[in-house]
Amino acid sequence: MIESLLSYGWWVGAVLIVLGFVALVKGADWLVDGASAIAKSFGISDLVIGLTVVAFGTSMPEFVVNMVSVAEGSTDLAITNILGSNIINTLVILGLTALVYPVVSQKRSRDFDIPMSIIAGVLVYAFVAVNSPFGEDSRGISRMGGIILLLMFCYFLYNTFRHAKDHPEELEAPTPDPSIKGGEISTRRALCLIIGGLVGLVVGGELIVKSAVDIATRLGVSEAIIGLTIVALGTSLPELATSVMAATKHNSDIALGNVVGSNIFNVFFVLGTSAVVRPLPAYEGIELDAWTAAVGSILVWLFVKTNREREIKRWGGAILLLVYAGYLTYRLLNV
Repeated sequence: MIESLLSYGWWVGAVLIVLGFVALVKGADWLVDGASAIAKSFGISDLVIGLTVVAFGTSMPEFVVNMVSVAEGSTDLAITNILGSNIINTLVILGLTALVYPVVSQKRSRDFDIPMSIIAGVLVYAFVAVNSPFGEDSRGISRMGGIILLLMFCYFLYNTFRHAKDHPEELEAPTPDPSIKGGEISTRRALCLIIGGLVGLVVGGELIVKSAVDIATRLGVSEAIIGLTIVALGTSLPELATSVMAATKHNSDIALGNVVGSNIFNVFFVLGTSAVVRPLPAYEGIELDAWTAAVGSILVWLFVKTNREREIKRWGGAILLLVYAGYLTYRLLNV
């Protein structure tokens, strides 16, 4: 059905991508709400729900797009969705947030989370910049590389749970939905939300991937460019909305944790799982994309470490945006 609609022209693909993003974001919201309610009914604490259901739910748009891309054989789209999302998260979202209000950092972010996001970026660059030492002839992220990323993800989760257990005061409980009496969701409604969320994610992922591939083919550009721009921006919309709103309320430390956590999940969990399902070969220009993602995290770490307030100031946000503008201009001029 999607293929028949796409035959009417590239503009149909553009409309379907927008609809896909709406379905993807709404599906992730419903899945998180429903799964959180079910977990709560079993007596699972807010702490565990926040570190598992909510954290995984915010990475569902990237995860679903990658799984569909891998299933369709569009491996370039799978890598660029993650690299592009991380680049936009760090350079654009944090840049814009810092311009609205300086982004404050917590000690945990400075000492562990941001360094882990740097390691994630450097690992991806190492995988794609040199031939694999695991027996493959080509550069890229092999299944063994994917396993390494997943092991790093397990370490990140373990450390995060241990820290949360030792410092429960640092994790806020999720706010109940004010539209629901008593902030509670019935089991029946929770199951409906989960099913509706899964349907939305699958449908949204299919619409985005197939439409993106069709647009790339019609316009004569690579899937990598579409993934780095349109798809990456769309899957980063939840982080963008959350971070900017947090900044307007002077809660910019939430923005930093939101972005850095998303970057770590994207590489270690989403990209790792994708590579285990199907090895992801390198494409032209991947070294620059991977390096830019790593540099973004390095800049953020330098910004919060080199001033007394431990924050990304407005000038730092401007630098992040200028770096992205320079990167995107060079990337588009050298397709």
